[in-house]
This record gives sequence, structure tokens and C-alpha cells, in this order.
Amino acid sequence: MISPELKQVILSALKLNDCELNDATAAYEVPGWDSLSHVNVVLAVEQHYGVRFKSVEVIRMKNVGDLQRLVDSKLAGQH
Repeated sequence: MISPELKQVILSALKLNDCELNDATAAYEVPGWDSLSHVNVVLAVEQHYGVRFKSVEVIRMKNVGDLQRLVDSKLAGQH
């Protein structure tokens, strides 16, 4: 399940008021989420959560659920 916090970070980075996001949502299904804005989304998530993603981790992401799991794993590793 996508956290409300992550959803808000994504929507803010894409300058959207609202959009249905779930684990299976792929970037191409979200208005304005193209290859260029993908970089902005990743940077916004990294900045918001204080984490850094490796290039290979970003490349492997297929949907919003993958992004949520990656954030969760990074946050779990900080403690």
C-alpha cells in the first residue's frame, strides 16, 4: 500500500492536485510523469525522506509499489 506521505510527495513533484496511486501504478499511467519528470519525482522522494537511491535501484523500479518498498527499505536501514 502506498503511504499518504509518499503519494503527496509524488503529486507535489508532478504538480498534481490528486491522482489515484496504488502499488501497481506505473509512471506512464500518471498524467505528466514522463522520463524528465521521473528525475524530479526521484529527487523529491530522496530529499523528503533523507535517503539516496543508487542508479540501479531507480532503473529497477517498475511501479509506485516498488518505489514505496525502496523507501521503506532505505528508512529501515537508517536505524
